[in-house]
Amino acid sequence: MNLSPAPAQSDSPLPPADKLPSQAALPDPLVALDGTRIASPEQWQSRRRPELLRLFQHYMYGAPPAGPVTVRATVTHTDPQLFNGKATLRLVTLKYGPDATPPLHLLLVIPNKVATKPGVFVGLNFCGNHTVLDHPAIPLPKTWLYGHCPGCQENRATDAGRGKEAGVWSIEQTIGRGYAVATAYSGDIDPDQPDFTDGVHPHFLKPGQKQPGPNDWGTIAAWAWGLSRIADYLVTVPEIDAQRLAVVGHSRLGKTALLAGAQDPRFTLVIPHQAGCGGTAPSRHDVGETVKQINDRFPHWFCDEFTRFNEAVDRLPFDQHCLVALCAPRPVLFTNAVEDSWADPEGQFRVLGAANPVYKLLGVTGLEADAYPPVGELIPSRLGYQVRTGKHSMNADDWKVFADFADRWLKR
Repeated sequence: MNLSPAPAQSDSPLPPADKLPSQAALPDPLVALDGTRIASPEQWQSRRRPELLRLFQHYMYGAPPAGPVTVRATVTHTDPQLFNGKATLRLVTLKYGPDATPPLHLLLVIPNKVATKPGVFVGLNFCGNHTVLDHPAIPLPKTWLYGHCPGCQENRATDAGRGKEAGVWSIEQTIGRGYAVATAYSGDIDPDQPDFTDGVHPHFLKPGQKQPGPNDWGTIAAWAWGLSRIADYLVTVPEIDAQRLAVVGHSRLGKTALLAGAQDPRFTLVIPHQAGCGGTAPSRHDVGETVKQINDRFPHWFCDEFTRFNEAVDRLPFDQHCLVALCAPRPVLFTNAVEDSWADPEGQFRVLGAANPVYKLLGVTGLEADAYPPVGELIPSRLGYQVRTGKHSMNADDWKVFADFADRWLKR
C-alpha cells in the first residue's frame, strides 16, 4: 500500500547550477523560479509547492523512485506486557520494491490503556532497534553499524548493545504521555557509508544503470523515502491514530525527518532535532557547518548536483526555510542546544521566521515570536522553537518537549 505523494515531476528542464541567479538573502518562498509572485493558496498548492519540491530533489537531495511501491508487512513478534503491561511491543518486517531489496525491521510500541487511539512518534535510529529497548525478541541488525554504537564490534551489532540507548529514545516516558513510538534502524534502508552498493539504491537503478545519476537520490532522500514506507504500514494499524503521525529525528536523521515531512503530508507534525546544515540551518550563513564541508565529509548524503553549490551557495534557488514551507500548514518544531554551535541554532530560528509568509498565505500563524527565546523556553506556536543547555544529543528532556508540542498540535 502506498498513499504518499509521487516525486515532483515536470517536463521542462531546470537551469544548470552556474546559470542560476545569485541571491545573497534567503529567497522569497512565494516567488516562483520565473519571478511570478504567488498570491493565493491555490497558486501555492498547484504551482509553487510542486516547483519547490522539484528544485530540492533536483539540486540537493535527489529524486526518489517514481511510481507506487507495495509494502508487505509481517508481524514477527508481539509482547502485550511491555513495561509491566503498560504497552504492547510489536516487531514487524516490511518488504518493499524488488524481491532482493533488504527488508526494514520496525519496532512499534503502543500504549495499552489510553482513552483514545494514540498518535505516533515515527523516526529512524542510529544504532539498531535492540539498543532502544532491552528485549530478547528484538533481532540484531545484520548490516553495517557505526563503530561508536554501544556493543558494536567491527561495525557489527552484538548483544552487548541491548538497551544501551534506551535513554536516547525514552520510549517508556513517551508511552506514559499517551503516544505510540515506531522506529527502525536507518541502516536497514541505507547504511551510512559513502557508496551505493548496499541498502535500497542498487535495487531501484534503471536498466543498464550502475550507480545513481547526478540528480538521483542520496542517502538522506533514501532514509526519508523509508520513513514514508513505515507510514504506509502505520496507516493500516487499527490500534493507532494514523491521522496523528509525528516524524522525528536527530542530527542527520533530523534532516531526514524534515525532508520526509516536506514530501509526505501524512506526517502531521514534524520535529527535526538539531538538524543543522542540510536540514534546519540556512545554507546561506557564516556560522557552523558549510555546504562544502558537509559535501566533502558526507558525499553520499545528497545528490551530486549539490556539490556544484559548494562555493556558490548564493545560487541555490531555495534555502531551508523553503523546505519548512513545504510542510505548511502543518506544525514544525526546531529544537537545539546551546553548545551545538555547529548546527547554527540562531540561524535555524531565522529559517522558521522566513517560512512565515507561506503559513500566513495558507491562513494560519507560523512562528509567534520576533526575538530569539531564552534558553529552556519553548515557543509553542505552529512553527515552534526551543534551545536548551547542553550539547549535540537527544535525551529524555527533549522527548518531554516533543510530547508537550504534540499535546498542543496533535489533538484529536
